[in-house]
Amino acid sequence: MDQPELGATFRHEGVAAAYRYRPPYPEDVFDRLEELIVDEPRVVLDIGAGEGAIARPLAARVERVDAVDISAAMVDAGRQRPGGDQPNLRWYVDAVETAELQGPYALVTAGASLHWMRGEETIARLAKVMTPNAQLAVITHGPRDVPWREDLVTVLKRHSRSPGYDPAFRVVDALREQGLLEVTGSATSTAVPFRQSVADYIEQFHSTASLAREHMSSNESAAFDAAIEEVVRPWASADGTLALTIVAELTWARPSENARRV
Repeated sequence: MDQPELGATFRHEGVAAAYRYRPPYPEDVFDRLEELIVDEPRVVLDIGAGEGAIARPLAARVERVDAVDISAAMVDAGRQRPGGDQPNLRWYVDAVETAELQGPYALVTAGASLHWMRGEETIARLAKVMTPNAQLAVITHGPRDVPWREDLVTVLKRHSRSPGYDPAFRVVDALREQGLLEVTGSATSTAVPFRQSVADYIEQFHSTASLAREHMSSNESAAFDAAIEEVVRPWASADGTLALTIVAELTWARPSENARRV
């Protein structure tokens, strides 16, 4: 499947529903994001916001957050999640490249979303709505150092609809190599313990475009779930939960002069 087709997967209600099984961001991620805001007004743009895992906690700390996502299903899910109805959290069902943004923004955030966007067009658009010292902060997070990683990657590659699936891919590096971003800093969050049932751990994979149930037959979906359970079950406790350590990686950058000229 190609990128546009995969990206459209997030419009499915099943994918949006599975998002709740992704682990939360460590709390100090939001401390760091607050520190990156040095301009006024303290208004944030969250692009590819999904169901608001970044936007909802951040809205409690700033003047306003504008959360943009192409999926109405994601936005509907986000409105119903804790903090999703804050009056200073504004939701937009649109692509960041075409949304009627109400900047300027003192910070732009992106979780696991930037790689789905048209890089040159997106960064050029952001450059026009960011304040003079605003940063684009890209945050990735997930379990760190799981002992079943090698077997897990084998299963993911076997079922992924992304032909170029590369667990080591970093979108910031790709945009920097294209001359679109100038990286100004990075940080690693505190490692946070997180317990999750085997069933919920499996389900969160179906919140990704390349492993959505909507792209699998019922037989393949069942086979995928069984394969993941086989990989992780030996590590589960007696109550059927996995002990995970969640870590977030943050990189912040400014649009390059090349991007501003687009």
